[in-house]
Amino acid sequence: MASSTEWDIESLASSTSSSPSSCDEDEVNARVLPDWGKYRCHIERRGYRLDTVRDVKDYYRHHCNNIDKEGLHVYLSGYHRALARSDEDDLFKDIGLREGLFRATRCLDGTKVMIKAVHRDSRELDIVRYLSAPAQQQDPTNHCIPILDLIDAPQDDLCFIVMEEWSANLFPETPVSLGYLVESLRHCIEHIAFMHRHRIAHCDISPRNFLTDYNGRYACIDYELSRRVDEVSCPRILYSRGSEIPPEAERGQLSNPFMIDVWALGVLIFRACEVRTIVDYFPQSYV
Repeated sequence: MASSTEWDIESLASSTSSSPSSCDEDEVNARVLPDWGKYRCHIERRGYRLDTVRDVKDYYRHHCNNIDKEGLHVYLSGYHRALARSDEDDLFKDIGLREGLFRATRCLDGTKVMIKAVHRDSRELDIVRYLSAPAQQQDPTNHCIPILDLIDAPQDDLCFIVMEEWSANLFPETPVSLGYLVESLRHCIEHIAFMHRHRIAHCDISPRNFLTDYNGRYACIDYELSRRVDEVSCPRILYSRGSEIPPEAERGQLSNPFMIDVWALGVLIFRACEVRTIVDYFPQSYV
């Protein structure tokens, strides 16, 4: 990570910390939907240009061959919306992105990045900052998505997390080898084990929250529901917002956040092994 980003992480560590009583828990951890136009110049001064209508059109043209069947409707909707806009320099949020996200370009080298808006006192920012610190980055089992920058907007209690943009198609429909499957799952398991060693529960494990750069690297994203867990008390939580909800949580029972991760990780592995063409790639010794 560049030295400027390290400085930002350290400074934000002191400037955004707050006691639980200083802010409303639900408010600071809710999804943020900023007026991106308001922060356009602020973000550009840090070296990132938010996508315009022209950028979105180019993105869809270049990625049309990689759209899966489930994403086809979103692809067509997003592309047609971009075509309907006349001013190609207007900011334009890709309809295919989750709330609070905006695609951008790093001005230095043209690299595409993803920017996420969060509250400055949110658990997500606290955890991302911790996982991106130099000490944690040195651990080879830490597979947090590379964080390029943290752009502070203290006047509105916001922070913009700048990440590398990787593919969300971790388990593609096209045939995949056994080696690819095992390697991707190994990274998923390693990262969750790493988080648990540091007393952090992810609380939203699913295929959509693990990405790949198709160069042998895999990364975890979306720490919106994640939380630090006290080493002694390990409190139970009411859990209903994640992608995979264990039976006891569905019944409204208090749940161990680490066990929630274990359940969701098992579901992820099961779904990955359901890839219909993987059986063709098992060596005879596995059959």
